[in-house]
Amino acid sequence: MKKVFLPAVLAAALLVGTTSCTDNKGDKPDVTATEGNNADDNYMGNATNGETNAMNDGDSTGAAAGADMAAKADPNATAPHKDDPEFMMSAAHSDQNEIQLSKMALDKGVSGTAKEHANMMIKDHTKSTADLKAIAAKKNVTLPTDMDAEHKAIAEQMKALSGKEFEQRYLQQMVMDHQKTLNTLNAHNSMTQDPDVKGFIGKVTPVVQGHLDMSKKHADMKM
Repeated sequence: MKKVFLPAVLAAALLVGTTSCTDNKGDKPDVTATEGNNADDNYMGNATNGETNAMNDGDSTGAAAGADMAAKADPNATAPHKDDPEFMMSAAHSDQNEIQLSKMALDKGVSGTAKEHANMMIKDHTKSTADLKAIAAKKNVTLPTDMDAEHKAIAEQMKALSGKEFEQRYLQQMVMDHQKTLNTLNAHNSMTQDPDVKGFIGKVTPVVQGHLDMSKKHADMKM
């Protein structure tokens, strides 16, 4: 009887031990699965950060481009005009800027409103130059006969353009230039005491205003 009972007890003990080990193993967390989830989370975090950085870079580029355009189109910009001689030289440069850029436009074969615009710029600014020369001669002021440095650089950039792209750039430049010229005329009119200079300003201001209005209209049509 004792011999039969002892093996039975040992068998029961072994069964309990095996069951306990199995249960403990099931209670342990799945480390592999957790690590996999963490890896996925890290990947998504890195991807999100990458997308955010890319968006920020794009925004910075867009902001810089917007700031550059805003600077070029500054509605309050004026040309140098600390005294009458400097004003006359700035006015002469302004005439040459419009005349020579407009001649380039015709050489590029612009058509329609852009061609009409260019012909008017050449005609009116040539007349303005003649009027200014007569005053400058009386004041012993030597006027420049070429574009200013800024517009020489602009002309070089525009040479690379053609077709509608050139026409749009040309008309946009006309808007910016005439706004600046109009600002300069108005600003210097309140400074000068010279009747000849005041007479010149009074004569050309409505012409420049008309050019500005027409430039804006034509530029909008090309957008």
